Amino acid sequence: MTDQLRLMAVHAHPDDESSKGAATMAKYVSEGVDVLVVTCTGGERGSILNPKLQGDKYVEEHIHEVRKKEMDEAREILGVKQEWLGFVDSGLPEGDPLPPLPEGCFALEDVDKAAGELVRKIRAFRPQVITTYDENGGYPHPDHIMTHKISMVAFEGAADTEKYPESEFGPAFQPQKLYYNQGFNRPRTEALHNAMLERGLESPYGDWLKRWDEFERTERILTTHVPCADFYEIRDKALIAHATQIDPDGGWFRIPMDLQRKVWPTEEYELAKSLVDTSLPEDDLFAGIRDNA
Repeated sequence: MTDQLRLMAVHAHPDDESSKGAATMAKYVSEGVDVLVVTCTGGERGSILNPKLQGDKYVEEHIHEVRKKEMDEAREILGVKQEWLGFVDSGLPEGDPLPPLPEGCFALEDVDKAAGELVRKIRAFRPQVITTYDENGGYPHPDHIMTHKISMVAFEGAADTEKYPESEFGPAFQPQKLYYNQGFNRPRTEALHNAMLERGLESPYGDWLKRWDEFERTERILTTHVPCADFYEIRDKALIAHATQIDPDGGWFRIPMDLQRKVWPTEEYELAKSLVDTSLPEDDLFAGIRDNA
């Protein structure tokens, strides 16, 4: 039945797919599920976060091409398909007050029009399940928030032939479930932090947890825990492929693999919409769908 199962993961930038739900996708690929990553922007305005590449003139002058090549490598590692939505990175505004967003960027697009481009992808791929970000974007990057907005419109709009005519957007299709990625959740962070301290190791999450309280983040409802620990190494390899964004010696990789697998062997999601009957909590994004595939 798995050859009939299709998962679409909608992300804002190249590298997001490898830091949010990557092990889940690799797991489903291994089971024969058809997985498509839709990347909304090219990441053109992303900062070079890897200190080893900062100051590299070629990378700075060709960031769009470099990030596309990184995405190609990560896609191959994860075994997924990947398509671009074609919008321009908005950048992360900083300062007080915040500067205006750059003209023509993704976050300033008309939501319904931008969602139409995602509707095309949904109708062509016909996924039963879609993953995206919550209304806060996971963190308040304007492109992440916009990704949430267009995903919500497109989930309904893929079946709405009046709003998005079949003659222009392709044959109508209704996805069955939509999830928010919630991999960066407090229970996971605290569990790994405490496990590191119990081993006498320095935890990279101490400052994270302090900021968690400062930001007063509302705790999300984690409805779905997907067991995928066997795919953590693939996740990390895909993430490292995004060399401009990830320092391989940074905090992302300081938790020993055996500890991660033992203490927290799942990735978490929040079920936002479902048109099928399912029982919570779940351990499968296709719960309620597999039997009818």
